[in-house]
Amino acid sequence: MLSQHVEAQEIVDKAIELAQASSWENFSLLELASSLHCDLCQIKSHFRSKDDIAEALFNRADDAMLTTASTGNFLSGDAGLVSAIMCWFENLAPNKNLVREILAYKLEPGHFHLQAHGITRISRTVQWLLHVSGRSYTGVNRVIDEIAVTQTYLASFCFFLFDSSEHHQATRTLLTRLITRVSRTESFITRLSRRTSRQK
Repeated sequence: MLSQHVEAQEIVDKAIELAQASSWENFSLLELASSLHCDLCQIKSHFRSKDDIAEALFNRADDAMLTTASTGNFLSGDAGLVSAIMCWFENLAPNKNLVREILAYKLEPGHFHLQAHGITRISRTVQWLLHVSGRSYTGVNRVIDEIAVTQTYLASFCFFLFDSSEHHQATRTLLTRLITRVSRTESFITRLSRRTSRQK
């Protein structure tokens, strides 16, 4: 007998459970609907595809990071950015193997639409990270900062996915070093720009 209503979070939780029992690629939406005792239309009312369910997993990481930020637990500047990114990582930590499978699936040849969706996801998450850490550059400096933070976030994310250190301390150390380097470089560029402007 089919249920009358299934919540979006129930769908995500069950999808994670099924994917962990087999793999992200192998579990099907039909299997998901059957496990939830609902029909595919109810799944579709919340998620148009498996990739939308994957995005919901990353949205949870966004929400966890923003919720923590709203309590004032993040400092501003470099320390705040490190804390925000680590909070995002730690939310995904229990499903790290699954996240690796999802990313591998997205990167398969021919999945251009998933890769385009992934680029949008990265940009959106980075924007939230910049906001909660109080990075308020403008003009060209804003563009430079966004590119640098995006590269740092992606590099540390790749490292995190295979990091087995306690509490992901190795990831935090790497992330801190990369962000410190970004800030020093940006500070140098700013000083050089001001010096050049005064000489004109």
